[in-house]
Amino acid sequence: MENSLKNEFENLVKEADEASFQTNALQILTERFPGKVIFSTSFSYEDQVITHLIKDLNIEIFTLDTGRLFEQTYETWTSTKAFFKKNIKAYYPDTDELREFVSENGPDSFYQSVEKRKACCTIRKVHPLRKALEGYEVWITGLRSEHSPNRQNMPQLEWDPDNRIIKFHPILHWTTEQVTTYVKDHHLPYNHLHKKGFVSIGCEPCTRAIKEGEDFRAGRWWWEDANKKECGLHIHQ
Repeated sequence: MENSLKNEFENLVKEADEASFQTNALQILTERFPGKVIFSTSFSYEDQVITHLIKDLNIEIFTLDTGRLFEQTYETWTSTKAFFKKNIKAYYPDTDELREFVSENGPDSFYQSVEKRKACCTIRKVHPLRKALEGYEVWITGLRSEHSPNRQNMPQLEWDPDNRIIKFHPILHWTTEQVTTYVKDHHLPYNHLHKKGFVSIGCEPCTRAIKEGEDFRAGRWWWEDANKKECGLHIHQ
C-alpha cells in the first residue's frame, strides 16, 4: 500500500469527525482508484449502512451466495436491490469442487471437526471471494471490532497480502447502537433475523440466535472454541 495513501488517511483520521471521515475516506479511495473499488455485502446491519454510504459513489457491490443462506437473507437481498436500485454481483462456489467435497464428506460434515468446517468455508466463501476481487484495488468491508476478539486491534486501512488488495473498514469502530440507529433513521431494509437475536448472520446451519449475556460471535459455529470463530475471509492464510 503506497505511503502517500496511508499518510493521507492518517491525517484524515486526526482532522475529521466520525461522520465526515466515512464520506471523505470513501471519496478518496474512489478518486485514487477509479472503477477499482468494490464492496462485499452479506446484507447485515453493517453492510446496509455501508451500502447507503456508497450509494452515490463509483463502487461496485457483490455478495457471496454459499448455497446455505437463510431465506430471510435472500429476502433482504431482494429488498436491498429494490431500495438502492443498484446491481449486486453474485458469486457462487465452484460446482465441481463443492460436489467432490460434499460427496466425500456429506452435506453437514462441518459439524464433525474444525478442519472440515474450515474446508467448507473455503469452498463456499474464500475461493468465490478471490474471484470477486480479481481486477480490483480496494475492498470495502463491514467489519466491526465489537464482533470478534481478532478484530480489536485491526487498522481501518490495511493491506491484505493473500488477496493482494487494500482493505478499508469504514465503520470498524462504530458501536451497535450507532449502526442500528443509522439503519432506523435512514429507513434502510434489513434482515429481520437481527430482531430475533441473530447478530452475525452467515449460513443457516452454522448460525443461531445468541442468548442474553453471550458475546457477539456466540451464534456462529457455537460448537467450536470461541477463539477460532472466523471463516477465513478476513484471516491471513
